Amino acid sequence: MSPMPEPQFVPLLDAPGDPHEPSLLIAVQGTRVVLLEGEPESTVTGSGGIFLGVLDGRHCWAVDVGPDGEGGARDDVVDLFRLWSSVDEPTWALAGRAVQLVEWERNHTHCGRCGAHTVDAPGERAKKCPECGLLAYPRLAPAVIMLVERDDGRALLARNANFPSGMFSCLAGFVEPGETLEHAVRREVMEEVGLVVGDVEFRGSQPWPFPHQVMIGFGAQYLSGEIEIDGQEIVEARWFTPDATPNFPTGGMSIAGRLIDEWRTRVG
Repeated sequence: MSPMPEPQFVPLLDAPGDPHEPSLLIAVQGTRVVLLEGEPESTVTGSGGIFLGVLDGRHCWAVDVGPDGEGGARDDVVDLFRLWSSVDEPTWALAGRAVQLVEWERNHTHCGRCGAHTVDAPGERAKKCPECGLLAYPRLAPAVIMLVERDDGRALLARNANFPSGMFSCLAGFVEPGETLEHAVRREVMEEVGLVVGDVEFRGSQPWPFPHQVMIGFGAQYLSGEIEIDGQEIVEARWFTPDATPNFPTGGMSIAGRLIDEWRTRVG
C-alpha cells in the first residue's frame, strides 16, 4: 500500500471565502502552542487572528493568547519541540510559522524609525508606517549548516558549548551581510575549527522557528588544516567514521540529523 501523502499547505494573506469545515487555530503563548478547532473570534479569547493559509483546503489561523508568564496563561500549550512527535511535518512547520508571525506582530506595533503606530501593508505580509512609509517584514535569519567530509570517508562532528555532554552535531552559523551562502560555509568552518574546505554542495533546507531561522544545509569537502577550536563556542571537534559516530540529533526534526544520516548511508 502506498503511503498517505502529506498535507499540502498554501500560504495566503486573506481567507478565500467562508470555511467549509472548522478552521485550524494555532493558539500561541510566547513560544508555545496548542492546536484548536473553530474560528478566531469565538474559540480563543483575544484579538482577531493572523490568517496563515490553507492546509489541504482547511483555513488556518494564528492567534496570540499572550506572552509566557502573564496572567491568563493556558495550561494546554506545549513547546514546539514537544509538538513534533504528535503531528505531521507540514503541521509542525505551520505551527512554527504561527509562532514567528505572532512574535513579529507583537514587536512591530510601532515604527522602528519614527515611532508611529503601524498598519498592515496592503497585498503583502508587512507592516507599514503611515507617517514615514517604512515597511517592516517578518524577520528571517538565514543560517548555514554543513557536514565537512574527507576523502577517506570520515566526517567532522563538533560539540557546541550549549550541547548536553556527549552530544555532537554539524557545524553551523549565521550568514553575514554581503556573503553568499557558500562563502558563509567556508568562513564558519575556518572560524569554528580552523579548516579550509573546497567544494560546497547544497543538500536541503529547513525552517527552524527557534526563534526565526531558515537552516540551509550543505556538504563541504575538506582541503587542508588541523582542527583548532576556540574552546568557547566549540568545545570539541573530531573526525568520525560512519560506523563509529557519537550521539547526534536523530529523526526528521533537525536537518543536522538528516545530513549525518545521509552521509552514514552513502559512505557506510
